[in-house]
Amino acid sequence: MIKLLGTEAALGIATGTASNFGNAKTVRLVNTTTTGYLVTLEQADGTDIGTMTLMGGESVVIHKNPTDKIFAANAGVKGAAVGFSH
Repeated sequence: MIKLLGTEAALGIATGTASNFGNAKTVRLVNTTTTGYLVTLEQADGTDIGTMTLMGGESVVIHKNPTDKIFAANAGVKGAAVGFSH
C-alpha cells in the first residue's frame, strides 16, 4: 500500500528547477499528458544518474537517494513523495 508523504507538484523542466521532493527516498511520478516525456534523475550537484521516458498516462515509483533530484521535459509530469506500509 502506498503512503502519501507530500503534496503532488509539477516537476521542474530543467536541472535548475529539479526537486528532491523534501529529501524523499521514494517518489511517485505520473504523466498527466497524452505524450511521452523524458524524466531525468540527477545528483544534488546536477550530474545525471539516469533518464527514462514516461509515456502519457503512465505512472511509476522511483527509488532514489534523499538528495537526488528529478525533473521532466514537461510540467505535465507530476510527482509526490511516497512510502509504503504493510
